[in-house]
Amino acid sequence: MNNVALPFESFGVSHRGCVRELNEDSYLVEPETGLWVVADGMGGHDAGEVASASIVDHLATIGIASSAPDLRARFEDRLSRANAEIRRIAESRGVTIGSTVAALLAMDGRFACLWAGDSRVYLIRNASISQISKDHTEVQELLDTGMISAAEALTWPRRNVITHAVGVSDEIVIDFQQGEIMPGDIFVLSTDGLTAHVTDAEIEAAAVSATPQAACENLLQTVLARGGTDNVTIVLVKIGNGRNEAYPNPPRAEG
Repeated sequence: MNNVALPFESFGVSHRGCVRELNEDSYLVEPETGLWVVADGMGGHDAGEVASASIVDHLATIGIASSAPDLRARFEDRLSRANAEIRRIAESRGVTIGSTVAALLAMDGRFACLWAGDSRVYLIRNASISQISKDHTEVQELLDTGMISAAEALTWPRRNVITHAVGVSDEIVIDFQQGEIMPGDIFVLSTDGLTAHVTDAEIEAAAVSATPQAACENLLQTVLARGGTDNVTIVLVKIGNGRNEAYPNPPRAEG
């Protein structure tokens, strides 16, 4: 059983990149639950890895929800538990640690995207890619207020400073967007290690031209070929068109 009304395939990959010693990203592919997640930990000395892993570990316990509102309530409950755990770990170590999170929830023909930080959720629909999430960063706030231009944002000294994350305060600030799932939709979740090296147009081209597994692997190889300056994690969910002939075999979810 899956909770998406249309057939789908999904896949995820994660890599430490070409520069970092550790991979502090984590991800979750849970098609039976209707949940896909990426998380980018921060803190260094394995603390970031602990933070992102805490998020994924707690979200993995959601189980099968009874409705879309129930799924979101379970998500927020588990994320709150992860936040508390990360806070306890940070206090015990005397450091500040945290993690971004970007998630796709799908059930009963509808989706919800929730995020904190600069990990992203994209939707490709009708051959057009759009960023559903909005970065929680200082540079995005400056863009929103018109204090800098889009061109200036690309090289802004503090462009990687995020304004919201899980584990950095007792209260979590999460944004969300929701809508109806349409046949042929493709969702791409990623940490900023992908978007540092690959354009939105390149993400779209890779996603529409291959299976989720091949698309994820192709995007990862592109990032590594261009220097892989950060950890990179990609999760891709492709919605079918509802016709049996489009999926001669049952859709697989891997990761």
